[in-house]
Amino acid sequence: MNPHPMNPHPRIAVIGAGPGGLTCARILQQYGLAPTVYDLAPSPAAPDQGGTLDLHPGSGQHALRAAGLLDAFLAEARPEGQQMRLVGRDGRVRFDAAPPAGDPSEGNPEIDRGQLRDLLLGSLNPGTVRWGHRLTRGEPLGSDGVHRLHFADGTTTDVDLVIGADGAWSRIRRLLSDATPRYTGVTFVETGLNDAGTRHPRLAALTGNGTMMALDDNRGFVAQRNSGGHIRAYIGMRTEEDWHQRAGIDTTDAPAVREALLKEFAGWSPDLLGFITDTDTGYTNRPLYALPVPHTWSHTPGVTLLGDAAHLMSPFSGMGANLAMLDAADLARALVGHPTVDAAVTAYEAVLLPRSTEAAAGAAEGIDGAFAPDSAAQVLAHMSGA
Repeated sequence: MNPHPMNPHPRIAVIGAGPGGLTCARILQQYGLAPTVYDLAPSPAAPDQGGTLDLHPGSGQHALRAAGLLDAFLAEARPEGQQMRLVGRDGRVRFDAAPPAGDPSEGNPEIDRGQLRDLLLGSLNPGTVRWGHRLTRGEPLGSDGVHRLHFADGTTTDVDLVIGADGAWSRIRRLLSDATPRYTGVTFVETGLNDAGTRHPRLAALTGNGTMMALDDNRGFVAQRNSGGHIRAYIGMRTEEDWHQRAGIDTTDAPAVREALLKEFAGWSPDLLGFITDTDTGYTNRPLYALPVPHTWSHTPGVTLLGDAAHLMSPFSGMGANLAMLDAADLARALVGHPTVDAAVTAYEAVLLPRSTEAAAGAAEGIDGAFAPDSAAQVLAHMSGA
């Protein structure tokens, strides 16, 4: 049966080549549709894709199964990366959960973001992604949902559906909502260790095979094992968004940042302080933002959102990429299974909005608990009862 009797070849644009946008494009192509993905990065080699992801059976893995890529994912994933460790500010391990034995698809195996992106990109038809296309605005052309997309290079294209998968600062969101991300009150400073097992054995042993957290008194360390012997570490603080400016620090001045962080974490274990002092990658300031909860919008023909564009939340939800990929699968299958694009988007948003509201509320609670005066006790109680 033709899934689009009124328009057998809808023009679909996906803005953003992250996990959500690429998953959506892959599933649509499996059913004979021909979406185009636009991304502002000049090539698939840039930029750095970030750390590792744990993909859950009911969301991220579910989406990959719909995309026909679950087996390929499991072949690259790291089941051992599910290890979760809680460490006190004195450097002693307080809680350590090993990954479950057996079928890796039953747990939440880890994969580097870059590896996942390469897997998704390799599954798409040649030319699906248009690199170096920075969207400047979307323009509705009428009541039938057609939009004209304007790009920084002066080109335009008209589409029947534009899918905003363009992340935290989405330009497509502006077509649906006036909401903008707000600072959560927490900033991460990212550092990294290369060839950690050889060059940083004590820090590698403290991190374990997965994620290590040391949280106390509105501060903390989160270290995350990546492939290739790399460890990403995030030094977190509940602080003002412009903390470095208030302290007169240039974030490109590594010695000054190091000194400020060591002062902030005075009294913490020297082992944990190694994530500050022994960095191989310098310091990257990353204030954390979230959309207001709930973030909803009135249905508008010809445009919708998925992932962070729809429900940006703190990383303490554990669901960001998983939800983006689940959104993508739900939207793609709605487009295949409904008689019109508008009916498909209406059905998709009826599922998306309540689900993302619940997840975002949980993420807000999570970051507030992780960066609180008694965060060590809160997190230990939560993890021990999980």
